[in-house]
Amino acid sequence: MKATGIVRRIDDLGRVVIPKEIRRTLRIRVGDPLEIFTDREGEIILKKYSPIGELGAYAADYAESLAQTTGYIVCVADKDTMIAAAGTGKKECIGKAISQELEQMIQDRECLQATAGEKRFVPVLQDGPEGIASETICPIISEGDAVGSVIFLSRDEKQKMGETELKLASSAAGFLGKQMEQ
Repeated sequence: MKATGIVRRIDDLGRVVIPKEIRRTLRIRVGDPLEIFTDREGEIILKKYSPIGELGAYAADYAESLAQTTGYIVCVADKDTMIAAAGTGKKECIGKAISQELEQMIQDRECLQATAGEKRFVPVLQDGPEGIASETICPIISEGDAVGSVIFLSRDEKQKMGETELKLASSAAGFLGKQMEQ
């Protein structure tokens, strides 16, 4: 655990303010849910809650199935990180922070299909993966909230994604959203 050197007092209602610098660094926004953990030494740990993270193993299996079927890199992201990835290049994606552009697309509930070089093409991660030629992105909606996205990535410049990939990604996003509601 890393010390920040910041000390805060608990107010009359039991509240503690998380400093703005820490909220910005950890991408915690107003209304974001936090999980509270305690350990044997009496430490309190706050962790940003990811409802889609609950489906981590399930999302990984689904991504693996889609990657085998399509030959693409298939990723499942929550609003902060890639929680599952499959296909050649998955190690470059899994556990990495998503880009602000992708985060905005999720918030806007926007589906996207683009080729590198197009104005609409967005990086999916803050850093990497390199050499992506085309992408298909669909948001995951659960109980009316945008909670993440399903992403298909291709490095093959000759292979263009089309309506089939868009429907597959949309179907996967819809299915994962329904699974979260159960």
